[in-house]
Amino acid sequence: MESIQDKEWHSKEAQSVVKAFHSDTTMGLSVKEAASRIEQFGHNELTLKKGQGPIIRLLNQFRQALVVILLIAVVITVVLKEYADAAVIFAVVVVNAVIGFLQESKALKAIEALAKSMTSDATVVRDGEKQRLPSSQLVPGDIVILQSGDKVPADIRLITVKELQVDESALTGESVPVQKGPAALEVNATVGDRYNMAYSSTLITYGNGSGIVVNTGDRTEIGRINRLLSDVDILETPLTRKIHHFSKLLLYAILCMAGFTFVIGLLRGQTVVEMFMASVALAVGAIPEGLPAAITITLAIGVSRMAKRNAIIRKLPAVETLGSVMVVCSDKTGTLTQNQMTVQEIVSGGSHYSVSGVGYAPQGNINPSQGGNGDVLANQALREIFAAGLLCNDSKLVETDVGWKVQGDPTEGALITAAMKAGYHPSDLEKEMPRIDMIPFESERQYMATLHDQGKDLPRVIYVKGSIESICVDCSTTLDPDGQPDITDPGVISDWIDSMTGKGLRVLAFGRRLVATETSKITHADIDEGLEFLGLQGMIDPPRPEAVKAIAACQAAGIRVKMITGDHAGTAAAIARQMGLCGESCSYHTREVLTGKEIGGLNDDKLVETANATAVFARVSPEQKLRLVEALQKRDYVVAMTGDGVNDAPALRQADIGVAMGLAGTEVSKESADMVLTDDNFATIEAAVEEGRGVFDNLIKFITWTLPTNGGEGLVILLAVLLGTRLPILPLQILWINMTTALLLGLMLAFEPKEAGIMKRPPREPTTPILTQTLITRILLVSLLLVIGAFGLFKLELMLQGNNEALARTVAVNIFVFGEMLYLFNCRSITHPFWKLGVWSNKLLWVGVSIMAALQMLYTYSPPMNRVFQSAPLGLMEWSFIFLNSSVIFIIVEIEKKIRRRSVA
Repeated sequence: MESIQDKEWHSKEAQSVVKAFHSDTTMGLSVKEAASRIEQFGHNELTLKKGQGPIIRLLNQFRQALVVILLIAVVITVVLKEYADAAVIFAVVVVNAVIGFLQESKALKAIEALAKSMTSDATVVRDGEKQRLPSSQLVPGDIVILQSGDKVPADIRLITVKELQVDESALTGESVPVQKGPAALEVNATVGDRYNMAYSSTLITYGNGSGIVVNTGDRTEIGRINRLLSDVDILETPLTRKIHHFSKLLLYAILCMAGFTFVIGLLRGQTVVEMFMASVALAVGAIPEGLPAAITITLAIGVSRMAKRNAIIRKLPAVETLGSVMVVCSDKTGTLTQNQMTVQEIVSGGSHYSVSGVGYAPQGNINPSQGGNGDVLANQALREIFAAGLLCNDSKLVETDVGWKVQGDPTEGALITAAMKAGYHPSDLEKEMPRIDMIPFESERQYMATLHDQGKDLPRVIYVKGSIESICVDCSTTLDPDGQPDITDPGVISDWIDSMTGKGLRVLAFGRRLVATETSKITHADIDEGLEFLGLQGMIDPPRPEAVKAIAACQAAGIRVKMITGDHAGTAAAIARQMGLCGESCSYHTREVLTGKEIGGLNDDKLVETANATAVFARVSPEQKLRLVEALQKRDYVVAMTGDGVNDAPALRQADIGVAMGLAGTEVSKESADMVLTDDNFATIEAAVEEGRGVFDNLIKFITWTLPTNGGEGLVILLAVLLGTRLPILPLQILWINMTTALLLGLMLAFEPKEAGIMKRPPREPTTPILTQTLITRILLVSLLLVIGAFGLFKLELMLQGNNEALARTVAVNIFVFGEMLYLFNCRSITHPFWKLGVWSNKLLWVGVSIMAALQMLYTYSPPMNRVFQSAPLGLMEWSFIFLNSSVIFIIVEIEKKIRRRSVA
């Protein structure tokens, strides 16, 4: 047998394909030959890529620089025999590692879900007999029987077809089921245009047929997507990249400060033990123990907020990444549109009508326009086109608890809805004009016809609906508004067709023929001549109104939105115009829409340029979606990608944020994504971006708040060593400050409401560091103010209280705690005064401040706490110094913010 891999089977005649595989349409393969081919080609299953084991993936969670810092803190506290503190810090490390491990495990389930999507049974002809076998047993050359409701078990070249329709949306993104036929096609036909092929994991929605298996397992189209998915690396998010870089810098700075302190002390003649303890105190003070927990909790709060807005976050860092998004690549069907075909325009009886209302709900009106007859019901041709749409129809429209749904073809559902808007009811008309016979839709002829009885003494009528080409050429006359035949004007019809297709409408033509009352059967010969043209109905899957507003909001926020769809270029352009993604001139002809065929002809460098300049991409393959995302990322854009099908999975995983559809999405797309939309609505993405920006703001506020404490504590120790004096705060006291304030004060910033105008800012550049020059200046300023207050009052208290170290250190500790407490209010906004957000808008912040103040009273006045932490009760004078110093910090920071606001203005 000749090599049968990688052939363009869609371009070959069906019988030549059967011959190439040494098969037989009647007998199929023999059982023996099938067994031999399983050994040759393997089972019809996807190969799962072997990844790292769970132990290795868990250990990898401890390789981050920030975790290393915390592990050093654990070791230090164990050396100090502060086992309780060591246990607390280590618990933080373990919790963060477990969360990261679980997130990664969920992400790696995508390929397993893809493999499960291929498992099904199939009807196969073996040794001349039909057998029901697991799809894993199929081999190239098998003859497969396909029925409505089947999942296609492998890649199949169709041989026979009867009204076969296949839902390929999961593979190609095509919004409606595809009519199939056995005729050979041109070699360069894209996957979405290969009407003689049925691909693995797609669904048979109507009709039946048979075909020969040409590819199985990894050689199928779905297998190709599996390889793409396996090869895609899980990207770091902007937050994880920045935190990793920031943590490394922090680690180096802490080690350098500790080492410098140790050396300076030795040079000053102090003992190794004393300098070791001082270095330990400095390191413990400078390490932000609460930062990992703060990041996790802040992101978790963001997850909760997004869930309330119909966005389920599967991976915590995705919360912040959403706030950094610069480009959103969105699928069309169901995300930007309603995924409900809707008749929008009708031409009948020489008049044009617009149809209001969207979706399958029969709510709306038929409105005359462009000189149409004002009395809609008076137009006999219009009444006939509605009758044709209802009766020449095999679908049903049903009302459910969640709205109107179509049972059958979406196009036919749209025709029923349009007729019901005009006052017709399917069951009434079906009783009045019962069906006698029909010619089912065939892809070769592109029409469907039904014969109906109109009652005693009236001729029977044939209604026909189908493509423009199949109906219009056979119509010798046109039905006028009075129901009388008129001469057909092909030029006028052509103008109407051009107008409707130019708007991206899918146009169906309708005709009728009156026949004798005794007619009981109809054939194609009855359709080939004598038809009366009833008119045209143009439909489209309309945009979601809320998605239009969301796109405008994204654009106002500096976020570029691009449509990447498997649908046709004309339809994509029409929707893009209505969504505001491109101008009124946007069309395939003006090259504002790029097709998959054109993308295939571009090299990577040219694609980077073209992807950046183009807003609409149509008829794209899974590889091309992946290439487009990669091209945009090469420009350092943070890219979000939406999708619902298997074909979207590689691009979803490659994107910085993969967004899957919760209602229409496949399990593969959901497992590949970082976020799942429970309402499949683009507007939810805009809401999630807004929440993501708020989360990042709150993270920056926490970091800006916590670092002055850590920096101040480290500098206090360093200053004491340089001056050769006693330590103003001890390591255990530093741990008390860091752990209690991080939990009760800093974490309250995670609950800050979003600031006004957050969606009017441009996206953050990925190269922008976590700490800008402004924030670094503020952190240094507050650190110095804390150092001056703590060290100065420590020395002052030693002088006033006769070397009472416990009291002096208690003052220093409270300087840090209450200085942080008032500085916390500064950090509620990086640029605006805290009261502009509303004094009571974050009630949890006041709760945290109250509890922290109470704990400091216990720290200061409780004898057990005095013994453990070597603290001492304070008098009124000491508290006056503490609150004066804290107030000075608050006032100076507010003055600094005001000066910066004026300089920007």
